[in-house]
Amino acid sequence: MRYTPDEVMQFIEEEDAKFIRLAFCDAYGVQKNVSIMPGELMKAFEEGISIGSGEIAGFSNGDRERLYLIPDPSTLAILPWRPDSGRVVRMFCDVFTPDGKPFEGDTRRILREAVKRADEAGVEFRFGSASEFYLFRKDEAGNPTKIPYDQAGYMDIAPLDRGENIRREICLTIEQMGLTPERSHHERGPGQNEIDFHFGKPLKAADQMTTFKMVVQTVADRNGLIADFSPVPLPDAPGNGYHINIYAVDREGNDLCRYAAAGIIDKIRDMTLFLNPADGSYARFGTGTAPDRVNWSSTDGSEMVHISTHHDKTRVDLRSPDALSNPYLVYALLIHAGLHGIEGKLELPKEMDAGGMLLPQSRREAMQATAESDFIKTLLPEEIRKCYLS
Repeated sequence: MRYTPDEVMQFIEEEDAKFIRLAFCDAYGVQKNVSIMPGELMKAFEEGISIGSGEIAGFSNGDRERLYLIPDPSTLAILPWRPDSGRVVRMFCDVFTPDGKPFEGDTRRILREAVKRADEAGVEFRFGSASEFYLFRKDEAGNPTKIPYDQAGYMDIAPLDRGENIRREICLTIEQMGLTPERSHHERGPGQNEIDFHFGKPLKAADQMTTFKMVVQTVADRNGLIADFSPVPLPDAPGNGYHINIYAVDREGNDLCRYAAAGIIDKIRDMTLFLNPADGSYARFGTGTAPDRVNWSSTDGSEMVHISTHHDKTRVDLRSPDALSNPYLVYALLIHAGLHGIEGKLELPKEMDAGGMLLPQSRREAMQATAESDFIKTLLPEEIRKCYLS
């Protein structure tokens, strides 16, 4: 549901909400927040709530000590796991400088600008996702271990699959927050799970992924477990992927997915650093069903890009990213790369062959590709680039 500031104020009063979390993400997509009381909310909408920026990745600048958060009322959601009396609600925020200008390092803003460019080009993008994560036990002191919660395999059921009730709780919690999970199941690794989401508009899809990771970690903790989204949580078990489904059409509804896929394939090495930001991201490539080559297939679901058609609708599945990435940056870069393919009417390379090109095999190699990329330099502000290239 979309709210106006006045409707949010009314909602806060009617629902007895006492704490409002103003949420935002740093350059790496790590969610941050500051909580305010209801009496400060109208000030937040009109003037913003100031935060110290020096300790936040991508927000630091010697000439700037403070930034301001202005909540987006359309993202209002109750946190269902908090008490009904004195409820806690959350809104995502846009970030501004003291003179009221949008902060260029706000990755949510970067995605907004990408969507605006697509709109001006007459193209609509939508994104779906399928994210994998492990559930591990805690020790007697409550510290995380690497002991899987179960030993089930792909799409097993209870009692082998011990994560069934936790996935159910995650999906129901997410639904209460206004999001739309599509399906869930046990994955191939011990204690590994997957939850998928329907296609959504880019900003909502990125907000959804950020919320999803928070909910998974919260529900796991409430059940005495640890949720791990890292690319390779266990050295001898399948890694965690973050598969992104991409849909692109023009204003008449004509399918542009294959052009978009060609653009993404053409620019994938330039942007891999942002899709796979950790050193461990590159240990996942080429293991199990994780891709390591820049190619595509209409039949083999283990290639970097899988393109399928069902009921006359084309779907592009990008399988190289992992969930340590910042979804706002990822979707923004995929939109720009997709537009590169659409506007240039790029043709896909031969199926299963992109000239034998490999994805970067290390973070250092990915950094070099990004540092040399004019595509990235024209799209991302220097402060964001510095974070990833340092």
